[in-house]
Amino acid sequence: MQETQIPPLSELEEKVGAGETAQEAVTSPETLDSMPSLEESLKAAELKAAEHHDAWLRAKAETENLRRRAQEDVTKAHKFAAEKFAGELLAVKDSLEAALAVEEQTAEALKAGVELTLKQLVAAFEKSSVNELNPLGQKFDPHFHQAIAMVDADQEANTVVSVLQKGYALHDRILRPALVTVAKSKN
Repeated sequence: MQETQIPPLSELEEKVGAGETAQEAVTSPETLDSMPSLEESLKAAELKAAEHHDAWLRAKAETENLRRRAQEDVTKAHKFAAEKFAGELLAVKDSLEAALAVEEQTAEALKAGVELTLKQLVAAFEKSSVNELNPLGQKFDPHFHQAIAMVDADQEANTVVSVLQKGYALHDRILRPALVTVAKSKN
């Protein structure tokens, strides 16, 4: 059984305007011949569905490739995060090894070598944004300092009186808080 499709209204209006009745315009052989059969419509819809399915599969594969590449990039970033800093520390290690290789050293030469090596280390820290925290005379801040003791002092209460061990921060993150003694309140 073939289903009759109605042609576009403009086409029907032309035929009715030319003297045909609306029924004749809809059921005329030319109109029926120009309409696609159900089988042709089904084949066209199946082709379109196959195209959409293929496009979806390609988009899914591309998304999976992007996710995999991003995961590889994150893995590499974790694996080689310290590469720049490690490269800076190689010069410090070389200087220490060179100092130990000298057979006969004077105390002054050894001290000068250690000072130069310390300068190399400080430069490596600066390049990597590792900042020293030396809070002597500052107000105690538990986010940056760790109080070891409270002592009587002439300074205002909760002021850092002495630094037992300097602290370090990487950008805004504390690597190690400064170990400090703090002034007691004078009650």
